[in-house]
Amino acid sequence: MADGRLKIDIRRNRILEILKEKGRVLVTELSQELGVTPVTIRTDLDALEADGRLERVQGGAIMKPRPAAQGWDAGSEDEEKWAIARYAAEQLPDGCTLFINSGSTTRCLARALKKRRNLNVVTNSLAVAAELGTLPSVHVILLGGEINVQNGFTFGEDAQKQLQRYQADWAVLSVDGVSVSGGITTFHAEEASVNRIMMERSRGILIVADHTKIGRTGFTYLHGIDAAVRLVTDRNCSEESLRELEYKGMHVERV
Repeated sequence: MADGRLKIDIRRNRILEILKEKGRVLVTELSQELGVTPVTIRTDLDALEADGRLERVQGGAIMKPRPAAQGWDAGSEDEEKWAIARYAAEQLPDGCTLFINSGSTTRCLARALKKRRNLNVVTNSLAVAAELGTLPSVHVILLGGEINVQNGFTFGEDAQKQLQRYQADWAVLSVDGVSVSGGITTFHAEEASVNRIMMERSRGILIVADHTKIGRTGFTYLHGIDAAVRLVTDRNCSEESLRELEYKGMHVERV
């Protein structure tokens, strides 16, 4: 019994090592690499999620998101997101209409937007709605539909139908991957349809993503790399990766 428990612990530690290296893991790949069945891998991932070590997504798992910073004096990784958020907020004029999705960087953006006036914000993020909903200078519409409680966003057919009624100046999106080979991607397949509609019904697309998302490919495709997309990221990105994105026409800003 002890030997069996040890083997399980070794395998799960290896899963965490692979996840740390890649940022995401797939059940099929882990099954092949570790020589066990997909059912065993799913059991391992469920157990690791219950322990708070990772986050399950369709087909596999990703690193567990760090809690959103509670102030401007966050750690170095969060400070990169705050810098991106502050810069992005400065580019969005008073009086504009925004679509904003869920994510740690867009939550930072919501706080930075408190200096703006007369904004109209349509969002599927519970956190963004909570940050901006009490401000008299911001009109917030929180999309209905089903709720992903763990990640704090709404999704589904009702959310999509409601979103079709609106148009925005900018869709400001936090994503999980930006790469030439994979395009703009997310690990949350259930939110992807909402994100795509936000992009389609906006005059401009603004992606806010730190360096850990650049060169990475998520589970679900959202949009290609082209001149219609503007990216705000931090200065720790690979210059080669950013040059490749710019070569494809994407407008890249480093902060």
